[in-house]
Amino acid sequence: MEKLRILYVASEINPFLQTTDVADYVRKLPQAMQERGAEIRILVPRFGLINERKNRLHEVVRLSGINITVGDEEKPLIIKVASIPNAKLQVYFIDNDDYFHRKSVFVDKENNFYDDNDERAIFFCKGVLETVKKLGWAPDVVHCNDWMTALIPLYLKTTYRNDPMFKDTKSVFTVHNNAFDFKFDADLQSKAKAMDVSDEALAHLHSADFEGFVKIGCAYADAVIKADERCSDSLNQIFNDAPKRVELDEHDEKFSESYYNLYTDLMN
Repeated sequence: MEKLRILYVASEINPFLQTTDVADYVRKLPQAMQERGAEIRILVPRFGLINERKNRLHEVVRLSGINITVGDEEKPLIIKVASIPNAKLQVYFIDNDDYFHRKSVFVDKENNFYDDNDERAIFFCKGVLETVKKLGWAPDVVHCNDWMTALIPLYLKTTYRNDPMFKDTKSVFTVHNNAFDFKFDADLQSKAKAMDVSDEALAHLHSADFEGFVKIGCAYADAVIKADERCSDSLNQIFNDAPKRVELDEHDEKFSESYYNLYTDLMN
């Protein structure tokens, strides 16, 4: 049997950046799967808090230079790469001068949520899939984490469903307890548009908030899991309503086996 190919997508990963539990989750799981023989790739945004020199990031010129459409605008995609110390894991960073050079993640110094965080998420999700195409590496499973990655399962089922690189790819979406109260502008749905994506497919984004993103991830992923038992009532409800939800406990001593079985079951 060929090696299982798993792509992990998240907003952060240790040791490059940690603002929430996502960073630990996405550090632990890929290594556990690699130790089971899986082939791993990891993609995260290159937020401005990440020190490029200290973390030895360098641009991958052959992957950079694509333009990504967000609404009516096109933005250039820059790809950087670094290795996790003491692990044979490479992390690819999605970068863009307009979206990712601020010295903070989702809020400014006054704790105001950035108005364009929706655009940053859309750019990131589209950028991930285009980067994988450029890599020429067809993943068996794309494991998406938290709201910022939630559009990827949708795009895999629509825009990229006939792409040779993704035609057999399954997606997993993990719900994380990182809610925010900010409401995006009403044009969120039009900004998230892509080829073969109908208005109906984007209906969950009509609320233009955190829960809208999570709902769309839950609606289109082939498996939905929850990273934290302490989720809010509304998040628990969204998870419980997910048609493909799977109960897994990352704190279980057999978590590695449970996740590996989930991934392999999706391929059958």
